Order: sequence, then C-alpha cells, then structure tokens
Amino acid sequence: MPTDSQSQPSDTLIDRVLVGSRLRAHRKQQKFTLKQVSEKSGVALSTLSKMELGQATVGYDKLAAAARVLNISLSQLFNPESGADSSAKPTVVTSKISEATGYATGSYEYHPIAGEFPGRSMMPVYARIQARDLGEFEDFIRHPGEEFAMVLSGRVCIRFENGESISLGERETAYFNSSIGHIYLAEGDEDAEVIAVMSEPKEGDLQG
Repeated sequence: MPTDSQSQPSDTLIDRVLVGSRLRAHRKQQKFTLKQVSEKSGVALSTLSKMELGQATVGYDKLAAAARVLNISLSQLFNPESGADSSAKPTVVTSKISEATGYATGSYEYHPIAGEFPGRSMMPVYARIQARDLGEFEDFIRHPGEEFAMVLSGRVCIRFENGESISLGERETAYFNSSIGHIYLAEGDEDAEVIAVMSEPKEGDLQG
C-alpha cells in the first residue's frame, strides 16, 4: 500500500503543454531558433518541436539540456516564480516534496526541489521510479556532470550503458558520472522513491 509521501507528489504534476509553452516563450524571448537550440543542446529538432507543442513527454536529460542552453532551470519551466534574479543569494531555501511541482514521463515522476535558490550549481530532485524494464526506454539517460542518489523507499536498480548495474535499498546511496548513460528501475511490486542531486554545469562551461 502506498504511503502518504508516495501519494502526495502526484497531486502537483504539471501538464506537458504548459511546460512546452514556457520553453517556447523563453526561446523566443532570447531570439533562439529551434535549430540553434537543437545544435547547442544535442536534442533532435523534431523532439524539441514536439516538446514545445506538448506532443511529447521527455525525460530529465532532454528538458535539462534545452533549459541549459536558455540559461534557465527546470524549476523555472515548472514554476515561473522560481529562480528569480537576486542581487544576493539567500542563506537557505527550504522545500516540501509534497508541494514541489513535478513532471511525469510514464517511467519516472520527478520534482525539482529548491528552485528558488538563484544561480545554483546543483539540481536536487525527488523522483518516483515507476519503470521496471529497460524496454520502457528508447535510450539511456545522459547529462553532463555528476549525480548522487539516495533511495528513500523501495528498491532501485541503476543500469549503465557500459553493462554495469547496482542495486540499492532504502538509505543506500550511489555517486556516479551522469554523462555515462544510465536508467533507474524499480525492483519489486511497489514504486521506489529516490532523492537525486545532479551537478548543474552552465551552458558556457560545456563550450569550453
């Protein structure tokens, strides 16, 4: 039976059409063409077009890649009030997972956390892992930087494109190079809950 913590985040999921319209608005505001964002992000032009029209639900890596080119965070796509410019960084930002706006892909449900902190170098995310088979994915997930994961509930297998895999239970952790293709899979009958923290390289850093 799902716990309260497992059932609450689904109530704050955002519609993919709204995410797409915000992505398009940021791109237009910065006078980027779809082709330019595609070339800089590595996301296929056709996929970006479907993302903006809300015709495709994509994973963290593709959304984050497009957002990185536009120098915005996922939190700003999910909640326009997040990540507002500030002359001084706050000392601390607190969050409730149950109130964090999230995005569902069918395989994962992920909710960026602490998006109000400007100029972040890390992207913390609460994720519910629903996938149980590699066949549910078109490809492995890859994004620049490093990733830390801790299992909150259930059991998770992290599969890597090089053939390696690890199995983690509650309160167990992993730290890995996230540019290596990887996929989280829930083990057992219940969905798993994970806190993941990704390093957040800036778009300019990737060009160096």
